Amino acid sequence: MTDKAISPLRRRLIEDMAHPPAWPQTRHEYIRHVKRFADFVGRSADKATAEDVHRYQLWLASIGTTVPSVNAGASALRFFFRSR
Repeated sequence: MTDKAISPLRRRLIEDMAHPPAWPQTRHEYIRHVKRFADFVGRSADKATAEDVHRYQLWLASIGTTVPSVNAGASALRFFFRSR
């Protein structure tokens, strides 16, 4: 992947996880969860509202997502919105 293939939002998320450094697997999972959330809301994750997050969590439960995966997604979104 080239630098041009990385959106500014994704780049910022990666940079924010560098201080303090996050484990590579954690970085990968957080990016995956934020991307899945953005796909769900149909726009950039940084334009999402609290209602979007609530609808996303209800959707995850409705499709049978495991509790550990929902918790990991919540942690990723919490990190994302705090780092904005």
